Amino acid sequence: MITTELTYLTWISLFTALMWMPYTLNLISVRGLIAAVSYPADPKPLAPWAVRMKQAHANAIENLVVFGVLVLVAHSAGANNEATAVACAVYFWARCIHLLAYTFCVPWIRTASFVAGFGCQSTIAAQILMQGVLL
Repeated sequence: MITTELTYLTWISLFTALMWMPYTLNLISVRGLIAAVSYPADPKPLAPWAVRMKQAHANAIENLVVFGVLVLVAHSAGANNEATAVACAVYFWARCIHLLAYTFCVPWIRTASFVAGFGCQSTIAAQILMQGVLL
């Protein structure tokens, strides 16, 4: 059965998988297609927003690993509940906001959205532990 948690895991995985496209288009527009797919000795730098988006993408991948494992453990153990469903929904939107805030230099929002995502991960972990799954 596809739960709310698995649905949001699918959406955030897809979102994360597509994050490379805008900064790669910038890479091609700045360096040209040939230089973009090769290893130039002195590559032209990306636009600052593209550098930040690439960093946000790396951060999203790192956090997706933790989020994904927690969602799958909660699902497998039957620890899904309203708290995990809400945590997954909030996590999805927090990570969307994080990408935009990181890319466009909105420091307080970037940090708040990162912390919100961590809080969602912690909520799911707590539900698993309270279920007694790991005890």
